[in-house]
Amino acid sequence: MQFEYIGYFLIAVLGLYILVKVFAWPLKVLFKLIANGIFGVLLLILVNFIGHYFNFYIGINAITALIAGFLGVPGVIFLVVFKLFL
Repeated sequence: MQFEYIGYFLIAVLGLYILVKVFAWPLKVLFKLIANGIFGVLLLILVNFIGHYFNFYIGINAITALIAGFLGVPGVIFLVVFKLFL
């Protein structure tokens, strides 16, 4: 009788493990996107702060914030290069 409960317990633990793995992956991706977005926007603000001394400014609007937020450092580099050459 007790071996039956051990089997149920192992199945429940396995099911809980699978459930945690399934829901942890999207949260991990979400936290990575949030961190990348915060770092990108802070870098964009830093570029504007330093660029102020060289008469260089990237306007912060919805498009530039999305580019800097989703792409992070490469997005800010793209915005700087885009602003310099166009």
